[in-house]
Amino acid sequence: MTAQNSATLRPAKAVAGGTVLAALAVASFSLSFPATVWALTGFGPWTATGVRGLLAGVLAVSCLAAVRVPVPARHHWPGLLTVAGGCVIGFPLLTTLALQTSTTAHSAVVIGILPLATAAMSTAITGRHQPPVFWGAAVVGAGTVVAFTLLQNHGRPTLGDAYLFGALLVCAAGYAQGGRLASQLPGWQVIAWGVVAALPVSVVVTGLALLWEPVHLGAQAVTGMAYLAAVSQFGGFVLWYRGMAAIGVPKASQLQLAQPLLTLVWSVLLIGEHLPPLAPVAALVIVACIAATQLVS
Repeated sequence: MTAQNSATLRPAKAVAGGTVLAALAVASFSLSFPATVWALTGFGPWTATGVRGLLAGVLAVSCLAAVRVPVPARHHWPGLLTVAGGCVIGFPLLTTLALQTSTTAHSAVVIGILPLATAAMSTAITGRHQPPVFWGAAVVGAGTVVAFTLLQNHGRPTLGDAYLFGALLVCAAGYAQGGRLASQLPGWQVIAWGVVAALPVSVVVTGLALLWEPVHLGAQAVTGMAYLAAVSQFGGFVLWYRGMAAIGVPKASQLQLAQPLLTLVWSVLLIGEHLPPLAPVAALVIVACIAATQLVS
């Protein structure tokens, strides 16, 4: 094998590995809404958000201390605080509040638009532009997901839509900044420090929420909360940011087009919602859009 062939294969392997990591993260995130519904059977929305961040913070501190990771440089902290505000506090709280009035299917609208918003924010932050075909496929994919989810709700806006729109904005910012930082720091450290940065807020929210939101521990509530803290808030992000660092934020973000449909499958299997008949058609369109975004950028 020539040196040129070896140099060509290494990036190809890195891209393939990054794609697998990002896809695994999307699969893990797809369970977040059903897990939140389970958690809400025993916790109030504010308590669920606080406890989720608190438990993930304890896990992150343990990992950072075990490896003796030094505190990040000062110039990394604006991005880490964006991760904390968007992915650790803002998105969990706003989607949890939304799920009190919206089904998991309707809430998947957020995830349907999130890949496009993340790619746009990443382009604005880094100045790295994608080809027109990429944006065309991204818009079609997002539009398909939104149309599909709105059709099954008969196009009616819900009380939680304002929460969902806010969640979209803050999470896209957290994804874009986290993906950028993952090219400078190990991906697991990006989310670990983000969770640690949010710990003071998580502690205060948990303490105050417990004063007025009753807790009723049950198997579903504990299972849902454990998943949210260990996977949705920490483990999934380790894979997500590593994948973003390997293949770039725009390409990784478009893999998340598959998340709403995966969430619908889990909602059928775990919480008894019904899978709409148009789901296979939407799935084919979305898979084609994902393939296009991966091939052209």
